Amino acid sequence: MNHQGRVSPGTAAPAEERSCSWLNIWVFLTFALAIKAALMTICLVALLDGSYGQYKTLLQNSTEWYCVPSSSADKIIKDSTFCSKAGFFCPTVEGWMCCPKGWRRFQRSCYFLSTDKMSWAESEQNCTGMGSQLVVINSKAEQVVTNVYETKYYIGLSAHKNGQWQWVDQTPYEKTATFWKPGEPNLLFAEKCAAIHVKGNMDPNTFSNWNNVLCFTNCYRICERAVKLL
Repeated sequence: MNHQGRVSPGTAAPAEERSCSWLNIWVFLTFALAIKAALMTICLVALLDGSYGQYKTLLQNSTEWYCVPSSSADKIIKDSTFCSKAGFFCPTVEGWMCCPKGWRRFQRSCYFLSTDKMSWAESEQNCTGMGSQLVVINSKAEQVVTNVYETKYYIGLSAHKNGQWQWVDQTPYEKTATFWKPGEPNLLFAEKCAAIHVKGNMDPNTFSNWNNVLCFTNCYRICERAVKLL
């Protein structure tokens, strides 16, 4: 009887091995599912973050524009003249000239007069970031002024290289086509950046008001870009 009731160690070993094998499989499956869930979470976060970045870019690029007919560009159109950058929804008229909303149009250029101040290098970078450049003045009619007393606006003219004045778009610098204030430019060894210096409507030098300043001086800026032709 005692012999029949005794369990042989040889018969118990296979059952224990089978139990351990199933346990290992479940541990492996649980670990694999945890890794898969983590990877899916990371991918989902990256996808949402990328979508949000694209959304922000879309919002930044959805600039509103206003348009005037090329045939009567000096006449302000008050009807449906606001355009979206994506589609330019304008009245069906042949030939339109468009500027971003908040910019001034003159002839075939759009101008942005800032309300904050920066150094010359920061101003140039800011204009470039808006798809424009610091203004390049080619004529007396293009001189942009305001009635704010003692205001300086950076323009796209500097003498960083060899003390020679250069426009940001490589337009040839011609002294006969410049509008420096009497006695300017001076101190060229230090003041290598040009700014329009507005002194109000009573200033007799309204159209001769360029001044060279230290390039780290914080001034307003004027950005220029070509009109959009539709």
